[in-house]
Amino acid sequence: MPDNEIDAPDDGVSFVMPVLNERAYLEHAVRSVLAQELTVPAELVLALGPSTDGTTALAQRLAADDERIRLVDNPAAHIPVGLNAAIRASRYATIVRVDAHSELSPGYAARALETLRRTGAANVGGVMHADGRTPFQRAVARLYNSPVGLGGGAYHGGTHEGEAESAYLGVMRRDVLEEVGLFDESIRRGEDWELNLRIRQAGHRVWFDPSLSVTYWPRESWLRLARQFRATGAWRGELVRRYGRRNGIRFFAPPALVALLATAVLLGITQLVGAVTGVLSAILSAVIYLPLLAYVLLVLVVAALPGGGGPRQRLWTAAVLPTMHLSWGFGFLGGVLRGARDTVDASRLGTRNTPLP
Repeated sequence: MPDNEIDAPDDGVSFVMPVLNERAYLEHAVRSVLAQELTVPAELVLALGPSTDGTTALAQRLAADDERIRLVDNPAAHIPVGLNAAIRASRYATIVRVDAHSELSPGYAARALETLRRTGAANVGGVMHADGRTPFQRAVARLYNSPVGLGGGAYHGGTHEGEAESAYLGVMRRDVLEEVGLFDESIRRGEDWELNLRIRQAGHRVWFDPSLSVTYWPRESWLRLARQFRATGAWRGELVRRYGRRNGIRFFAPPALVALLATAVLLGITQLVGAVTGVLSAILSAVIYLPLLAYVLLVLVVAALPGGGGPRQRLWTAAVLPTMHLSWGFGFLGGVLRGARDTVDASRLGTRNTPLP
């Protein structure tokens, strides 16, 4: 049987989770899955990458303690490869994608199944509610939950139910996944957006339900965050190369900021050496510097807004917001100009996570 064909599934739910270096988060993520109350059979398939932090041993112990947990290998460590391996090894008619850095809210799966039935959609997703433990992680989480941080996608805090461009994680009909060919294994980041594009092009609906909530734990350090966003931006640039303006306009804001910053540096150099003076210098200064000043003021305002936490968290907010935008923007421009190629999310490699309480 071809790899992309799936046996006729039984009525039930298969949770699928790619895992790599997630020792600090895996057990909490697994518990949130196994705690879902369903009236149909359920299983959890973990696709194990070559972890170096003890994740694999932990996964094996969890599987030994609960027969609902099954393990498959993902030696390539790439997320879409692991997802496809888990889907092919699973048995049930509904596929629920779960991230090892996330925790499903109580009743998540049951509500999602009801929404699938009620709407006739092929894929249903809800709100990604970011949370944090340290001042840095809480600052990142606050920006994840803000339209200023990640551009206002519905799953970052939308409140209106309806059709959507994409879905966070996703509760999917397996027959539709089989129809469109599962995840594209040539895409390392943004694979969910690309899958949902093919689902919509095939005439099916992707649905956002704000009553569904998933807790997401962001990266724990500035360097890991910057690496994550650079890789994500590079693959968005690759998706723009492949699909052009099917990508939303919001994806072009960070690279525009990078281009504006580069232009400001060049203008400053020409002004310092006297190559640009007088009226032309004043006009260019207004056109280039004022938008950057406005952006700096925006960063400071966001950091100072109520609910921003203590002084350390506010300082991290002021540092994290431009880090997210500039890292993503630099990655995007590289992805557009030369393709993402073999860019991977290096923040997932060689982790040093602090266990969740």
